[in-house]
Amino acid sequence: MNIKDLFLTFKKEDFYSKINLHIHSNLSDGNKDFDFLVEQAKKLNMKYISITDHNTVEGYKNSKYKNDPILIKGVEFDCFYRMSLLHILGYGIDIENKDLKEICAKNEKETKDDLIRLFKSRHPKKVIETIHKAGGIAILAHPCCCNVISLKHFIKCLKNYGLDGIETHYPYDRFRGIIKFSSRQLPFKIAKELNLIQTGGSDEHKDLLNHIDC
Repeated sequence: MNIKDLFLTFKKEDFYSKINLHIHSNLSDGNKDFDFLVEQAKKLNMKYISITDHNTVEGYKNSKYKNDPILIKGVEFDCFYRMSLLHILGYGIDIENKDLKEICAKNEKETKDDLIRLFKSRHPKKVIETIHKAGGIAILAHPCCCNVISLKHFIKCLKNYGLDGIETHYPYDRFRGIIKFSSRQLPFKIAKELNLIQTGGSDEHKDLLNHIDC
């Protein structure tokens, strides 16, 4: 089954207790070891997780679980478009793809330092095209955090670049609970209207137990 068809089988009740597609390890701005997160997910009997570190896939190269079926290879790229910061998630990617390697971080600061990540932001068109070249699908993360007048128009523009879906199941806690620019129900409506894949994840930076019952 290809990655798009797999995602279409996911149900809203699977997030976040069985499926969590937005997790960060200490290889970017999380505080837990990559393999610890996989082991924790396995102990929780989760079906799928994706560790989506900022601008890097190094965790998948070095993990002893890199071929475990619980893991969906993922990455989160920092982007800037139409005066708004946004994050594009790539899933089901070939981590050895040469085009993907070109847009990945070249040093640790480009994965962990907020200011460096801001100045190294990529254009979403390039990111989406590269994710597709690497065999993956491109998803807009936490869309309600995009600082735009019309979220639907913004997402339509990204879809014209090839965007495959949006993250609809997302808790919007921590600081993102303060800077929401749209209703958290709006992404569900837009996804249906634009025929986009719906995904979900907790954007976990600590422990997977934090969001198990969201």
